[in-house]
Amino acid sequence: MAYIDQMRESGNWLFRWRSYLPLVFIAVIMAALVQARLIGETHLPDEAWVLACLAVSLFGLGIRCLAVGFTPERTSGRNAREQRADQLNTTGFYSIVRHPLYLGNFFIWMGIALFPRDGWVVLACMSIFWLYYERIMIAEEAYIAGKFGKQFELWANATPAFLPKLRLFHKSENAFSLRNVLKREYPAFSGIIFSLFLLKAFNDFQNLGKVEFDLFWKTLLALGIGVHLILRTLKKHTRLLHVTGR
Repeated sequence: MAYIDQMRESGNWLFRWRSYLPLVFIAVIMAALVQARLIGETHLPDEAWVLACLAVSLFGLGIRCLAVGFTPERTSGRNAREQRADQLNTTGFYSIVRHPLYLGNFFIWMGIALFPRDGWVVLACMSIFWLYYERIMIAEEAYIAGKFGKQFELWANATPAFLPKLRLFHKSENAFSLRNVLKREYPAFSGIIFSLFLLKAFNDFQNLGKVEFDLFWKTLLALGIGVHLILRTLKKHTRLLHVTGR
């Protein structure tokens, strides 16, 4: 089997199991936290660092939201069992980069990988990210190329895979849908908060032998739980977040 075919085959497998990649990142970061220590003698520097980490991750989430907010149904999404695309996205965020959702994921995990304040951890996590998602991107593009042919070829030749070119931006024909974003991206938001909370608890246990949470962390956790439960309930049991064609 040609190497590119092996990459595509492994990419299809990784695509189905990509929801479990965070477990790998968390394991790597926890291993680093065994050696981590507080930045200063008070909690303030650590909370400031966590806010910086959170900002990086939320920046990545913002990229995902801007991509998802303009896309139609059965294109960009959280489908895990198989590749699917009823039409080719070439406008909005997809006019400046071919894989905006994975670009968003990159920053989400960059923020979390920064938590231990260890450059080697960031390098390790981003290397894992690239090895993982490179194969998924190859598999996705092989599927889309087979389905859309010349249309995909023209778009791919003009649009970078991962590093955006802002000058290529072309406005989407679809209006931005906040409801679609809330429906589809709330797991990413709560996942960011839960991941940081878990790492904080683990770090406390390593450094102090116990777990302590001040108002900052309690508020952050309450926000994550509240948003997740409210939006999950609305999605599962109401039509409030439903948008026709999205």
